[in-house]
Amino acid sequence: MNRYIVMIFAAALVFGCCLQAQTTNPLTTEAKRAFDNVSNNLLRAADKMPEENYTFKPVPEIRSWGELMAHTADSAASYCGRAKGEQKSVGAASKKTKAEIVAALKEALDYCDTVYDSLTDATVVQMIQGRGGQNSRLSVLNGNLSHMNEEYGYAAVYLRLKGIVPPSSDRSAGR
Repeated sequence: MNRYIVMIFAAALVFGCCLQAQTTNPLTTEAKRAFDNVSNNLLRAADKMPEENYTFKPVPEIRSWGELMAHTADSAASYCGRAKGEQKSVGAASKKTKAEIVAALKEALDYCDTVYDSLTDATVVQMIQGRGGQNSRLSVLNGNLSHMNEEYGYAAVYLRLKGIVPPSSDRSAGR
């Protein structure tokens, strides 16, 4: 009988720990999970596109692949800098080669990673100066996520036009 009581107590303790882990900073945990997902897709997309296609434009009026990745890097750094209360730039727009652009994208996403990791639900709801006025840090980070997902959506089209399966659809990659 004592063995069953110990097992029930142990199960309750484990369940309590799991429940605590699920409720600690749920806003920032969810935002970080979404950021990790889209940043992984963007980095894998940048890696998948061959160097010779970094100048590819589906039509003359829009950005080349390299310009799209550079814009994504610069915007992510800017959004995350704003959420942290500083100005941040990785200068990706001035980069020309795949290696330079991918390095700038990684730098921007690594910077964002540290910003997301440093926040708690208490700090993420604090009001900061954003575009057009006061916004919560979470609002700024949600803007970043929205923008990154939008740019990844464009990137997926560029990849498909070059016969490349986008990372989020590539089942062979063992996601």
